[in-house]
Amino acid sequence: MRTEARLFTGVAAFFAVTAAAYGWFSEEPAGTAALTLAFLMGSLIAFFLRVQYRRRGLRAQDRGDAEVLDTAGPLDFFPPHSPWPPAAAFGAIVLALGIVYGLWLALIGFGVLALAVFGLVFQYADRDPQRSNSPEDDSRSGPGSSTSTRSP
Repeated sequence: MRTEARLFTGVAAFFAVTAAAYGWFSEEPAGTAALTLAFLMGSLIAFFLRVQYRRRGLRAQDRGDAEVLDTAGPLDFFPPHSPWPPAAAFGAIVLALGIVYGLWLALIGFGVLALAVFGLVFQYADRDPQRSNSPEDDSRSGPGSSTSTRSP
């Protein structure tokens, strides 16, 4: 992630210089605010990638002597199914309709959307990452159910 952190640091620096120059020469606040926001977003991503690099160290993609085989293996946990994305979409639709038709419908849509986002974020919060790829998880899932996310 070192390369990506450097890339987004460069993007953030570009937007910082551009925002400063635009603000100095144009004296127009909307464009300056948009460029400053772009700088802050690039900085946030660069900071996240730099922290991940310091936590996890070099990946195979960051080393010049790495082989393709070094990146083989399971990537991460991918949930097989979730009811929360359709619920979030429904909440967003009701919220948008509430903006058109009335505050009461917007409040209901906001509540549904907030509940769906909360459920989506914390659906697998209690999952133990050390045991997620062990073979005993597949045996406990019961007959006929497939929790594997890998292609055959």
